[in-house]
Amino acid sequence: MTTVATVSEETGSPYALSHLDALESEAVHIFREVAGEFERPVILFSGGKDSIVMLHLALKAFRPASVPFSLLHVDTGHNFPEVLDYRDRTVEKHGLRLHVASVQDYIDRGVLKERPDGTRNPLQTLPLTEKIQAEKFDAVFGGGRRDEEKARAKERVFSLRDEFSQWDPRRQRPELWNLYNGRHAPGEHVRVFPLSNWTELDVWQYIAREGIELPQIYYAHEREVFSRSGMWLTAGEWGGPKDGETVEKRLVRYRTVGDMSCTGAVDSDADTIEKVIVEIAASRLTERGATRADDKMSEAAMEDRKREGYF
Repeated sequence: MTTVATVSEETGSPYALSHLDALESEAVHIFREVAGEFERPVILFSGGKDSIVMLHLALKAFRPASVPFSLLHVDTGHNFPEVLDYRDRTVEKHGLRLHVASVQDYIDRGVLKERPDGTRNPLQTLPLTEKIQAEKFDAVFGGGRRDEEKARAKERVFSLRDEFSQWDPRRQRPELWNLYNGRHAPGEHVRVFPLSNWTELDVWQYIAREGIELPQIYYAHEREVFSRSGMWLTAGEWGGPKDGETVEKRLVRYRTVGDMSCTGAVDSDADTIEKVIVEIAASRLTERGATRADDKMSEAAMEDRKREGYF
């Protein structure tokens, strides 16, 4: 990618990159590195903001050529309709190939069972890992960032997974001077995180700078929700609300998007990207810490799932 030298607002130097330019350049380098090292990479794409930014960066990295990777989504069956609509429109717009691993298919076949709490996020691991193995993907891009959660904070950009898709922190390699080692044995693969060094605020500032479209649920809107464990959840076929949980209409938005059964909305009047950026800059909780019930199942919930093969 050719970078035109402009005066940086942060340093005043005509040769210095802004922090967003530096993050973009690093991510583009990672995409191109994977394209050169691996045979069958795939991008995890859910229609959430991080995967949207990741796809935007991939498009930039290979423009004017098409993206040399297909997309993969693990559909829990409890996804927000607005997000699925965005996913499908994006795939069609850019002429991409989308692989879908369905949790519902595994439940219908009796391979997986519904959890008593109705959440399906922990059920994503088996469909994800079996899809990776069936399609022989050797590199899988994910939108995880180190600022999200403590297990992700110790993740490498190139994260080696064994033949069972499991993560062992003792097998992770040093990445000195941004040199990435993609070597892996047959049956193993590498998870790749181009947004590792980004923060939530960086993501939103980049979305604003690039004019990237997002699903509207990321902005303040009126929605019928109910309170559970300190979070506003959307009522749905997954099992909410229970007796004693009252549905009410509130002005909310979503900071992160996952399974409806475990993704909470936050009270917010931030209906523009500028207001969202101001709100995030003042926040002292990460989006996963504030709105993801699946990360609160235990102190090491995310790390346990990563060891099993989840992102």
